[in-house]
Amino acid sequence: MAKIKREEVIDEALKLLDKVGLDGVTTRRLAERLGVESASLYWHFKNKSELLNEMSAVVLARHHILPLLESADDWRDFMLGNARSFRNALLAHRDGARLHAGTKPTASQMECILAKVGYLVRAGFTEHEAGMALYTTSQFTIGCVLEEQAHLGHNTADKKRHSRSQKPAAKTSCSAKVKMPSATEAFEFGLNLLVQGLEKQLA
Repeated sequence: MAKIKREEVIDEALKLLDKVGLDGVTTRRLAERLGVESASLYWHFKNKSELLNEMSAVVLARHHILPLLESADDWRDFMLGNARSFRNALLAHRDGARLHAGTKPTASQMECILAKVGYLVRAGFTEHEAGMALYTTSQFTIGCVLEEQAHLGHNTADKKRHSRSQKPAAKTSCSAKVKMPSATEAFEFGLNLLVQGLEKQLA
């Protein structure tokens, strides 16, 4: 039986995620790609849930790297940058938001979260407010990326259906008045509203 390292399993699992999506990631498929028996994976991960949790942790460790700003007076820039960095990490892999949703922070992630809470406390927030600010922006970001990545899949399917139909879609009365924002525009608008709300909370 071939010996595999924990890092190899995670790297291959992320490649599989990009190829088939989260629903297609199974221990059987992963073992086949690694050229081992499925049982070999359980030397490193007790179950699939533990594997997905580790995959999410690795994605954040690789793509969500943002040092705290030196001055607590710049907390607004920190909140904006932190949310944007988190969003980019979720978008780094197919179904990244679904992969992350429901996972538990690792010990190193908790250390990072506590450091961010401490930073916001130095800016004037209470510990509870700081924790809720980080949690709320995190949930908002996950929700935005869930919608964005879901639409990516839907748009692909819509193009296939449209190619089979020659009848143009009917226009509604509001279609000419309302322009749908891009995913980035919608995210930035909501994120800035959150930061503005935090400014009032601090005041």
